[in-house]
Amino acid sequence: MTLPSHAEIVVIGGGIIGCSTAYHLARDHKADVVLLEQSTLTSGSTWHAAGLVGQLRSSASITRVLKYSVDLYKGLEAETGLATGWKMSGCLRLATNQDRWTEFRRLATTAKSFGMDMHLLTPQEVKAMWPLMEVGDLVGASWLPTDGQASPSDITQSLAKGARMHGARIVENVRVTGFDMEDGRIRCVRTTLGDIACEKVVNCAGQWARQVGAMAGINVPLQPVKHQYIITEKVPGLSTDAPTIRDPDRRTYFKEEVGGLVMGGYEPNPQSWTTGDVPDEWAFRLFDDDFDHFEQHMVEAIARVPALEKVGVKQMINGPESFTPDGNFILGVAPECKNMFVGAGFNAFGIASGGGAGWVLAQWVVDGEAPLDLWVVDIRRFAGMHRDRQWVLDRTLEAYGKHYTIGFPHEEYESGRPRVVSPLYERLKAYGAVFGSKLGWERPNWFAPEGVEPKDIYSMGRQNWFAAVGDEHRHVREAVGIFDQSSFAKYEMTGPDALKALDWICANDVGKPAGRLTYTQLLNSRGGIEADLTVARLAEEKFYIVTGTGFRTHDLGWIEDHIPEGLDVTLRDVTEDFGTLSLMGPKARDVLAAVTDADVSNAAFPFGHVREITIAGHTVRALRVTYVGELGWELHVPITAIGTVFDALMAVGAPHDIRPVGYRALESLRLEKGYRAWGSDITPNDTPFDAGLGWAVKLRKNTDFLGRRALEAAQGEPRKKAFAGFTVDDPDIVLVGRETILRNGEPVGYLTSGGYGYTLGRNVGYGYVRRADGVDDAFLGDGDYELVVAMERTPAKIHLEPLYDPAATRVKA
Repeated sequence: MTLPSHAEIVVIGGGIIGCSTAYHLARDHKADVVLLEQSTLTSGSTWHAAGLVGQLRSSASITRVLKYSVDLYKGLEAETGLATGWKMSGCLRLATNQDRWTEFRRLATTAKSFGMDMHLLTPQEVKAMWPLMEVGDLVGASWLPTDGQASPSDITQSLAKGARMHGARIVENVRVTGFDMEDGRIRCVRTTLGDIACEKVVNCAGQWARQVGAMAGINVPLQPVKHQYIITEKVPGLSTDAPTIRDPDRRTYFKEEVGGLVMGGYEPNPQSWTTGDVPDEWAFRLFDDDFDHFEQHMVEAIARVPALEKVGVKQMINGPESFTPDGNFILGVAPECKNMFVGAGFNAFGIASGGGAGWVLAQWVVDGEAPLDLWVVDIRRFAGMHRDRQWVLDRTLEAYGKHYTIGFPHEEYESGRPRVVSPLYERLKAYGAVFGSKLGWERPNWFAPEGVEPKDIYSMGRQNWFAAVGDEHRHVREAVGIFDQSSFAKYEMTGPDALKALDWICANDVGKPAGRLTYTQLLNSRGGIEADLTVARLAEEKFYIVTGTGFRTHDLGWIEDHIPEGLDVTLRDVTEDFGTLSLMGPKARDVLAAVTDADVSNAAFPFGHVREITIAGHTVRALRVTYVGELGWELHVPITAIGTVFDALMAVGAPHDIRPVGYRALESLRLEKGYRAWGSDITPNDTPFDAGLGWAVKLRKNTDFLGRRALEAAQGEPRKKAFAGFTVDDPDIVLVGRETILRNGEPVGYLTSGGYGYTLGRNVGYGYVRRADGVDDAFLGDGDYELVVAMERTPAKIHLEPLYDPAATRVKA
């Protein structure tokens, strides 16, 4: 086929993701789409994928994406006439120890929360389903009957045919060689067959996605890793409808294929391919067999299925797969180029994700915003540090090695650390800080008391830091604590039209006089919450915006993308210019008054205000705001001076018993106060009305803002879901989120976050109660509630007011 001179959308890459995206663009959106493939369809990593299709992830939206894949594969053959090899064989996951069994009980609860039926089986039931398996070491297994397997090449060809049927054009044997750019946008794709002008580009180039992105100045942080599996000769006695097996404690997986088995695994010592460019000429190519490296899987597999010892190996497949530094795939619009979208880095979930990823990516390309809460896979979760290829390699290999390890709550990665440290790092270490890492920044999670090793010991029950964090929590409630929150993302917006721009982007009224600050959400066109942050007005034309560490690229990009055309504003990322010390607790004013000449009385410096004050000779932006529910200030200090200011606060704070406090206490404090966390409690799937944050929306003002129309439409309708708090008295229960909420015995939702409230002496969780007919306070209040925790029901109480200091008298003291 000859190359057209123009297309609305150019999709690069003819693997399963590219073909699925082209199919959905053509079928759902009637888009004018051209797909370019450098060799032939499926020739990258699609053709050698093992083809396992699992559906359950810890995110409701990603689970929905995977469930969509299954529904699509079931019906695709009827539409296109091309078989997909889809087989709903179900999947057994095996547990050989109590921690893994707890993990499976939690997963089964999550599955039920997301409307899927996962069953827990005894070893005897497993043996009956899979007679060739050795089950002597099993505690049990989970069984998801709707999982299955498919033929990757057949699905891709079927999607490609469907795309053509709906009008997409597919050109093979054409390589993209570059882009013509103008004002940070792609105007034209350069190829070996000529140029093609376009409005949007979708980079689905698989392991080449990083190189294709680099041609447009964008970073796609993925790493090709060698992944091996074998295909055996026929296994006597193996049923053709044998379920897929995942045996995570032995790090292996199995699926039936033509009477034999496909068997592979995820080793703790993976082998990467190149950190340089992937060769262009790599169609249908593999690495040499490496039986020495594979032997570790062979040993475990034979222990599980002894019949394998006597069965020949028909073929070994050793090919590269794209993996990412956090084990989640990469979707969305690149922050560096406003019209390049990416779908890549599928961590061996490409076949399972392909159908659904193409569906949401096509919608994203057409609308310019994600149709669901896809934050966990959004390319904007990365930052500048992810341009460091060695760092990406080290972290990606660690993530690959964790593919089948037990997912303990609060587990931290270890590779590539410390990457970014605040100037207080050594000081905090001396206080016994145990650090976690967020977007490269080392942040103290908790402080080990005298005689306790400063180290996390992971478990499925209460972890080793539980009591120490309780002490820090009480200290903030009773005296005063200091948090190093220097990792906060910080931006300045200046210019004559700064207010006009923020008025459109922010749902709350930020047009207060200089010296005031505002908590606000940023909404999408559906009224869903894309970000929540504080905007402080420092001067008539100068605003200071503070948001969470992990959201730095995302929130900056969202603001940039939505500044209306033609406005005179400048937006700068000033994250590294300022360190942040949060001084929190009933004695915070005593400490601050002792260290500055400024009047910090309630009358002179009320809640929700910002002032520049002097501490130890340095000008500090003091924001009177809190995320812990106590009197307090965020002190934004020039980063070079943060050590001096910290030392001054510690010195004058000594008589008031000041001490440094970590992020785990911050989390338990905010849970008691009912403050929402973006990414869990509030997401692009939730409106401020759903979340009980309607008070922070300027609907009464006659100002248009992004999301206003959707909220006005929703205002007259009954709420389909409502955010609520829950407490559980049983001290042995551990809430981590995703637990099912039962009302009068019926499931009505699940927890979005969970933890322990030390002041209350109870477990605390938050989540949405849902009902198709609408949810009002009467419905919420008159039910009997339970939570399902690791498949066990436990009584719970519902709360519609903050659990701690509901009138906020402490915050405003």
